[in-house]
Amino acid sequence: MSVDSVALGARGLDELVPSRYAVQVGDIEVLVISDGVLPITARTQATNADADEYGQWLDDRFLPHDVLDWPLNVVVVRSGDRTILVDAGLGVEFPDFPKAGQTVHRLEAAGIDPAAITDVVITHMHMDHVGGLLTSGLKERLRPDLRIHAATREAEFWRAPDFTHTDMPAPVPPTLRRVATQFLDQYHGQLRTFETEYEVAPGVLIARTGGHTPGHSIVRLASGADALTFAGDAVFAPGFDNPEWQNGFEHDPVEAARVRIALLRELAATGESLVATHLPFPSVCRVAPHGDVFRCVPATWDY
Repeated sequence: MSVDSVALGARGLDELVPSRYAVQVGDIEVLVISDGVLPITARTQATNADADEYGQWLDDRFLPHDVLDWPLNVVVVRSGDRTILVDAGLGVEFPDFPKAGQTVHRLEAAGIDPAAITDVVITHMHMDHVGGLLTSGLKERLRPDLRIHAATREAEFWRAPDFTHTDMPAPVPPTLRRVATQFLDQYHGQLRTFETEYEVAPGVLIARTGGHTPGHSIVRLASGADALTFAGDAVFAPGFDNPEWQNGFEHDPVEAARVRIALLRELAATGESLVATHLPFPSVCRVAPHGDVFRCVPATWDY
């Protein structure tokens, strides 16, 4: 799809189960796209939680105690003459995850030509955020002048990553390291790094938070009276009512919890919308205070 007056996703295919959801943020168009779901061990979501308390949390949501299907969302943003892909999903090289890695197909279903993408924002370099850019069927269709934005600290971290404080299944860290190295090798010439924040397009600001990874970043959208934050992996489903529960993929879990609480407090105060990578699709919600913790209030679908 070319960058023209047609709304993002308007020329896409009809689907029995929708994989995209459009949101308007002032003059900025946003399309949340599901990359699918990937299985994770349930305890990864709350490695420091009391087992009985976490078990009750899972039961209250009719979720299994062994393996969860973890939602995986990416976002396409159009502001001015820029069309921006925020994260790129898992990619297709992982046969153990057959229900994830759908970004290239979902872009096609939405009628979005990868050649129309001018910029990619990487919240962090875990494989479920950069793997799609390594996928045959997508990378060769990207424009040669594509600009990829990520925090300087993130690129530096993956040259010698530290997994000391993570709590992941044993095969995961070497795979994360390999995919991040491959990504940096293939796209080093197109990578544009920033220190603390960078405006990619009018009203589209990347801001480094750290925590989940040293260079983890969020994307803040603002136009007119509207605002939306794509939080990447700063917020997970248990993080609203249990924001101090730690996720096994967090490289600095204490700092990640601090970042999460500060972000949720801010969003509860401003009332702006939230989208995050691993919240159930389409994940558009608002944050409400609930005593000392928070509630996720899903947006009413507008269609």
